[in-house]
Amino acid sequence: MITHPVIRPARPGDARVLAELRWAFKLEDHEGEPPRPHQPVEQAEDWLRDRLGDGRWLAWVAESGGQVCGHVFLHLVERMPDPYSDSTPLGYVTNFYVTPPHRNRGIGTGLLDAVKRHARSTRLDTLIVWPSERSNLLYRRSGFLPPEELLELPLET
Repeated sequence: MITHPVIRPARPGDARVLAELRWAFKLEDHEGEPPRPHQPVEQAEDWLRDRLGDGRWLAWVAESGGQVCGHVFLHLVERMPDPYSDSTPLGYVTNFYVTPPHRNRGIGTGLLDAVKRHARSTRLDTLIVWPSERSNLLYRRSGFLPPEELLELPLET
């Protein structure tokens, strides 16, 4: 039974479940037989615990029935000081995921609303995201617009 979700800030103690959901999220990107992971989930767990613990990254989780069923992350991108304009950080929204049984129930909107409330309360200038095809519509419904000035240079490895 799916209960009404609770949206709350993620804590370092959520690192294990967030790492497992990250692996599930990336697994959905593969059709057919997925490749074997190059990194163990424990490595992601440690990475997440460290960054949530020291505040380098912020995240919100959705819980339903006491289980985490979705998350979204926010990383602050500092800007150089400028004597003529605001140098408030930008917020990079990423790793946004809701488990399949909980999709299309308003959980994604709730998670994005939590990020937007935080961004406004801390006076961030802008939120940016690189949406997937699947998430593009949700971001647009939540007020995200295509950039007017952004350019990117994909670097081949």
